[in-house]
Amino acid sequence: MEICIGTSEINGTFHRQGEAVANLLRETYTVETKPMTGSSVGSALGLHSGELQFGFSASNWIGRALRGESPFKEPIAIRMAAPANVGPMFFVVREDSDLYTIDDMRGRKVAVNFADSGMYQHTKTIFQILGISFDDFEPIHIGFSEGAQKLSAGEIDAQWQCPIPNPVMTELANSCNVRVLTYAPGQLERVLEKATFYRQASIPVGAFRGVVKETAQVGVLNVIATHERVDNTIVRDLVGGMIKNANSLGKNLELYKGLEELFKEFKTAGQDLFEPGGVSLHSGAVEAYREAGLLP
Repeated sequence: MEICIGTSEINGTFHRQGEAVANLLRETYTVETKPMTGSSVGSALGLHSGELQFGFSASNWIGRALRGESPFKEPIAIRMAAPANVGPMFFVVREDSDLYTIDDMRGRKVAVNFADSGMYQHTKTIFQILGISFDDFEPIHIGFSEGAQKLSAGEIDAQWQCPIPNPVMTELANSCNVRVLTYAPGQLERVLEKATFYRQASIPVGAFRGVVKETAQVGVLNVIATHERVDNTIVRDLVGGMIKNANSLGKNLELYKGLEELFKEFKTAGQDLFEPGGVSLHSGAVEAYREAGLLP
C-alpha cells in the first residue's frame, strides 16, 4: 500500500519532520513525502483531492479547512492524526541593525515569505492583533533561503523565520551576526489571548549563533492531519509508530524534541487540546492513543 505525506519545501521544517515519520512506516508501506505549494494550505487541499493520506500543517489552518473558510472554497473532511511540535516563529535582523522590537519594522523592508504560504498568514494574524498594517512596512514575498541571502547582504531589514532548528537559519547565523526581535510589553500576551491556536514558545540561549539571551516568541502547534476517508489501519500505524518512537524521534531530529511530552498531554489535558479549530481526531488515531494508554 502506498502512502503520500504532504510537507513543506525541501529542507523546510515540515519536510524534515515528514521524512522522519516516513522512515518509521517504510518497513510496512511504500511512503513518499511531497512538498506542497503553500505548505499547510497545500496539504489540506491534497487531502481533499485524495492525493495525500497525511499532511503537515500549522494548527491554525485545519479549522479553516474543515469549515471551508478562505482560502478554502469548500469544507474539507479533515481529521487530526498527531501533534508534531510547538516551534517558535520570529523575526531576525542583522546584529548591526537599529531594529529591536516588532514595532521598529515600520517603514522597513521585511521578508514575510510567499503570499500563498502558511508562514505569511501567521504574520497577517499577528500584525492584525497588534494593529500593524501591511502598509506600515514593505513586505517582500520571497522564500526562506533567498530572504536569508538578502538579509545577510543588507538588501532587506528583517526576515520572518520558521520554527528552529532549520538549516536556513543556521546557515544565516553562521554567515553573519544576527539578532532576534522581541515584542513590546504586553504584545505577546495579547497575541496569545486573541489567537488561541498559538502557544508561548522560547528561543533558548545558543539556539543559533547570536542568541545570547532567551526570548519569548509566538509558538504554533504543528500537526499531522489526515482525511476521514483514510483507512483506520494506516492512521493507527502512523500514530502508533510515532508514540512508540517519540523519544528516538526527538533524539534524531531536534524538531521533534518535546514530542514525548506532547503525547503525554493527551492523558493529562484530554483530547480536546489536540482538536484545534473543532477538527476531531480520526478514529484510527483514537485507537492508537487508547492502545498506548493515553486516552480512556
